[in-house]
Amino acid sequence: MKKWSLSSVVLFACLIASLLLSSCVERRLTINTEPQGAIVVLNDEEIGTSPVTTSFEWYGDYAVRISKEGFQTLKTHRKLKAPWYDYCPFDFFANCVNPKRTVDSYEWSFTLAPLTEPNREDLIQDAQKLKKQL
Repeated sequence: MKKWSLSSVVLFACLIASLLLSSCVERRLTINTEPQGAIVVLNDEEIGTSPVTTSFEWYGDYAVRISKEGFQTLKTHRKLKAPWYDYCPFDFFANCVNPKRTVDSYEWSFTLAPLTEPNREDLIQDAQKLKKQL
């Protein structure tokens, strides 16, 4: 039977210790709207009605679409910027050595504009302008 060398035992012990001591970073994003109860879609995936909290895996640009009956649909982009401790080499210590669970939470707020019906006279004037252009 093969015996383990001292360096192999130390390496194995360090690996086990890092797994036992590791914590993880919990990433949460909360989206609030005024008025509440709007349907929120992030990157073409519906996450719920506002206010809504969801977990996320990566930082970067997110496509946001918010809609509610009686209000104009809002389509925009927002960027989640990674905190300093999520860059190398700090991420190793934040994720593996830190004995506490790290919670990285963000909050975005959006205000929806009421849906306005076009004025009949304005529609007629616009149609007449278009007719003249033809």
